[in-house]
Amino acid sequence: MFGSVFGSLSGAITGMGDASGVVTGLGWNLWQWTAILQHELLLFAGIFFLIGALDDLAVDLLWLWQKLAGRINTPQIERRRLQQADLHGKAAIFVPAWQEAEVIGATIQHLLESWPHEELRLYVGIYRNDPQTLEAAMRGARSDARLRLVIHDRHGPSTKADCLNRLHDAMRADEDRSGARFSTILFHDAEDMVDPAGLGLLDHAIASGADFAQLPVEPLPQGGRNWLGNHYCEEFAEAHGKGMVVRSEVGAALPAAGVGCAISRSALDKLCAKHADGEPFERESLTEDYELGLSIFESGGACEFVRARGDDGLLIATRAYFPSRLEHIVRQKTRWVHGISLQGWDRTGWSGGVIETWMRARDRRGPITALVLLLGYTLFVLTLALSIAVGMGLAQPTPLSPFLTGLLIVNLCFFGWRVAWRFTFTARNYGLVEGVLAVLRIPVTNVIAIMAGWRAVVAYSRTLSGRAIEWDKTPHTRHPLGGVPSSKGLATNMRAPVPRTGPVRA
Repeated sequence: MFGSVFGSLSGAITGMGDASGVVTGLGWNLWQWTAILQHELLLFAGIFFLIGALDDLAVDLLWLWQKLAGRINTPQIERRRLQQADLHGKAAIFVPAWQEAEVIGATIQHLLESWPHEELRLYVGIYRNDPQTLEAAMRGARSDARLRLVIHDRHGPSTKADCLNRLHDAMRADEDRSGARFSTILFHDAEDMVDPAGLGLLDHAIASGADFAQLPVEPLPQGGRNWLGNHYCEEFAEAHGKGMVVRSEVGAALPAAGVGCAISRSALDKLCAKHADGEPFERESLTEDYELGLSIFESGGACEFVRARGDDGLLIATRAYFPSRLEHIVRQKTRWVHGISLQGWDRTGWSGGVIETWMRARDRRGPITALVLLLGYTLFVLTLALSIAVGMGLAQPTPLSPFLTGLLIVNLCFFGWRVAWRFTFTARNYGLVEGVLAVLRIPVTNVIAIMAGWRAVVAYSRTLSGRAIEWDKTPHTRHPLGGVPSSKGLATNMRAPVPRTGPVRA
């Protein structure tokens, strides 16, 4: 991310950058101060870009070392066998929903059809002032006795954590009535398309001793060269193809994605015991999913990132369409930055040793990244203006100092390295064309990061003044299988197989 600005600057810096140049004419003061500002920004941004590049390089090298050592393997498993295998105990699935009428019915029906286990119970949390979502959920259920529609006793939206606590209460009430306890709890979102083998794989991980298990998340390309919505593809391809793998191998905490993850019952009980109200999540948390994995890790629980492929070569992963409109993307990423980088600093601290501190610092660099990127693009504009001034004879070019020249060259090299990794991981999951587009989308991704970082800082400052936190959720209008419930029932393609999104590799 950092290096992309220096990639742009390589064509714009034409001997500018040293504040000692001589400028002439009536514009002497303007261009002199512009040159000084450009010089200082180049120095500041170059150093911080280098720090970020070295941080990313460390993760890259750890992944390469683990890969060459044979510690990173992606086993291939027969999907049908996992789908039909008996569970090791009762499984509860929590799906919080607020204004999800356009996708919740398709999600419910596909989940219940993909996972036919009698030991499963699906808990869908719906607010009492959201009748459209309730109606759509009832149509998608088709009278399946394994579904529990849980009506929240307060108006929405509160927070996702609050809705999950309501689902936890409903599960406990069912246990009291039946006398049987659930052994595994899974988490999904209202727009998810579950993998038929996902439940079996998570159940096996929990039964084998994991207290927390996370499947990869695979955003689906949205066609039409959708640069905004498709930029999630490359981000998750690297995050869940490299970042989470490295964290798992070095023994760091694994942040939950909030979807396609499961925890053991003992881990759930420990989460409840930490809070005075006996609930597993704190209502004020904006990123309860991220904190879930960290809390289990801090309590001594075993965490596992479960990465496997089916016999068809596809990742066993949770898939969904991510937001494609700018305002929705910025809203979602604002919540991530606010909850992880700012609120998370207050709520989860820095415990866990050197490796864990490093990983948490990586998680929380969003606002700093936004600031440095903004300065970098400002530097680009200043450099372009100075170049035009030189061409018009308003200023004289001055050479870069040897230090700044070296700093720029090093950052350009790191930019090339970053481009290669982004292309490789995206092309591995989605094909060569999407890999190329991922590289071209880097400036778009950076602009989104700047907008979300600024909005997150503003939102955080408001909470410090006492403003209540609400579920600033992202609207979802499309389900991967295209089935939107209507009064005549669901679309006929709900039994479609998991879509193939590109070539597959280990």
